Amino acid sequence: MRDMGAKATGEACAVCGGRTWVLERRGDVAMARVCACSESCSVCDGRGHVLVEREAVFSQKMGPRLYEVMEPCICTRRRRRVALFNDVGLPGVVSHASFDNYRAFNEAQDRGRGVAMHFAHQYVKGGTDAKGGPAKGFILSGPVGTGKTHLMAATLAHLVLEVGIRARYVEISLLYATIRRGFQEGKSGGEIIGPLSDVEVLAIDELGKGRGSPFEMETLDELIARRYNAGRTTLFATNYSLEPERKALRTPSAPAGYRTTEDARNTAREAELLRERVGERIYSRLCEMCTFVELPRDTPDRRRTRQEMDAPMHHAPGGLRSAGR
Repeated sequence: MRDMGAKATGEACAVCGGRTWVLERRGDVAMARVCACSESCSVCDGRGHVLVEREAVFSQKMGPRLYEVMEPCICTRRRRRVALFNDVGLPGVVSHASFDNYRAFNEAQDRGRGVAMHFAHQYVKGGTDAKGGPAKGFILSGPVGTGKTHLMAATLAHLVLEVGIRARYVEISLLYATIRRGFQEGKSGGEIIGPLSDVEVLAIDELGKGRGSPFEMETLDELIARRYNAGRTTLFATNYSLEPERKALRTPSAPAGYRTTEDARNTAREAELLRERVGERIYSRLCEMCTFVELPRDTPDRRRTRQEMDAPMHHAPGGLRSAGR
C-alpha cells in the first residue's frame, strides 16, 4: 500500500517482503490476509485510530491554527483494504499474479503489461487518472494462455491494496450462470447486476464467450450500458479479435503437420471478431471506454509452454525415446 507498504523498522519481512499483507489461494479464489509481522500495531497500540495534528486558517484575524483530529490508524486502513480485496472474487489460480512476475514473449505482450501497469499506477481513487481526467480502462485480446487474466489480476490487486478502491472481477459465462440460478431463487437479473454496475472498477473476463442468446446479449448490454452511462471504469479480456473488420484468412498451400480438432476450433474462433460477438452497440462503447491491446495469434500459450518445460522426458523400452505428436 502506498502509505503502508514497509514496516516502520525498515526491515523487509521474509514472508510479505515488506508489504504487510499476503496473497494466497484458498480453494478456487484468491484471498488476502494481514501478515503476522504486522498484526500488532506499534503506532496505535491496537486502538485502531490515532490523533493527527493539522493546521488550518479559521479566520484571517487569528491566522493559521493547529488542531488535532482523530483518524484511522495505518493498521485499520490495512485491514479495510484486505477486506476489500477478499470481495473482488479473483480466481485462486492468479492469486500471486503481479506485474513483476508477468513474462512477455513478444513486443505486444510487453505493451499489454505496460498499458495495464500504467493504468494501475496512474489511477486516482474516484475514477480519474493522474491528470484529473476520467480513467479510461483497457481491453486485452489474445489467444488462450497468453496472460490476459494475469494482467487483470495484477491490476486489481494494485488498485485495491495500494489505492484502496472497491473492485470486482467476473467471468462472463459464470455471471450468466449466476443470474440463471438467481431466477430459480426468485431474484431478478437486476439484483445481481446492480452491485457490478456500481463498483468503482469492474473487470470482465472472457468477453464474447457464450451462445449469444437473447438473454446473454441483453444481460451484457445492460451491464455495460449502466457502467458507460455512469462513467465508470471497466476492464476487459477476450479471446476474440478487436479488429473492426474481418481479414481474409490465408490457407497454407500444404499441410503444416498434424492438426487436432481443438486446433481447428481455435482457428475458427480466432477468425471471429469481438464486434460480431457482442454487436455494434456494445463494440462502439468499448471503443470509447477502453484502450485496445491485441496480442498476436501466434503468441505462445504460457500454460502449455510451462508444462512442456516442466514435463519429464518419457522413454520407450530399450532406451529409445517414444515418438509423440
